[in-house]
Amino acid sequence: MARVFDRWVRTAAAVGCLVPALAAAQAVAPGAEAKSRLARLHQAALQQNYQGTMVFSAAGVLSSSRVAHYAVGDQSYELIEALDGRQQKIVRHNELVYTLWPQSNVAVLERRERLGSRGTLLQTVETRALEQYELRVEGRERIAGREAEVILLQPRDAWRYAQRLWADLSSGLMLRSDVLTHDRQVLESSAFSLIEIGVRPQPEAVTQPIQRLGSFRLLRARHEQAQLETEGWTLARPLPGFVQSSCVRRPVEAQADDSPGRGEHMVQAVFSDGLAHVSLFIERYDAKRHRKELQSTLGATSTLMQRRGDHWITVMGDVPPGTLRQLLDSLERRR
Repeated sequence: MARVFDRWVRTAAAVGCLVPALAAAQAVAPGAEAKSRLARLHQAALQQNYQGTMVFSAAGVLSSSRVAHYAVGDQSYELIEALDGRQQKIVRHNELVYTLWPQSNVAVLERRERLGSRGTLLQTVETRALEQYELRVEGRERIAGREAEVILLQPRDAWRYAQRLWADLSSGLMLRSDVLTHDRQVLESSAFSLIEIGVRPQPEAVTQPIQRLGSFRLLRARHEQAQLETEGWTLARPLPGFVQSSCVRRPVEAQADDSPGRGEHMVQAVFSDGLAHVSLFIERYDAKRHRKELQSTLGATSTLMQRRGDHWITVMGDVPPGTLRQLLDSLERRR
């Protein structure tokens, strides 16, 4: 689902690996200073040209990806290529996102307009996150051979997880991110094991795969703007600290251009607090596909699936299970 594309591809490292001096050096950054730090992180993700290898770890599962990001004038290019397991490439040029599955010769094209404000598929942090998190500076460490400042974003309530970030001192680019429980246990972690920053842009290296799709079956994940209320749904109680960032109506499955009919659709709404994200999916109940209600957690990502009359509701996000339950319980059908 959509949030899969917006997450870092991450690597486990125990919080205890920080040198003891860092824990003692913890200091709360003043408001203006904290905002400046997050703004630098955000801009670095949009403007820096970089490439490297990123490693992700959650629940004992380790995976790695090749990552490249190039900004050329007003054009933005990005590549995320899985190096483990099934072959997969995610290629982005501005708002167009292609997901390629070379082994099955299938490519899925999606237009994601909201990338225009973020300009990246990887995790970024918005300054408004400071409304929900307290920023603490914990010292410095080396990540992928580079000096980085260690920043802790401590939640002000129990609706979200803490995150520890490592920001490159020279460029401001995020080099590592850990999602933490309330007692500082690492739920999942992502980090560059190798990175080059300030490289010469190579947009052709990103666009080359999508220029060679002759043998691929191209599917399109079309969507149109929507509103929960006009689709007959409402939230009786807002999710604390989260703001709806998008709502679309999209096919349950991507379709080829020559596919007959329009098929089944779902409504997808995304909520964000500036750091964490929650996705809500509403679709018609189908006994063949929706066989069992589910509650699961993998790393920092929790998922709830539940039948609601003639509909099947899915909520998922990098938040505690109770946050998803609050959203699900507050969802009401108006017609």
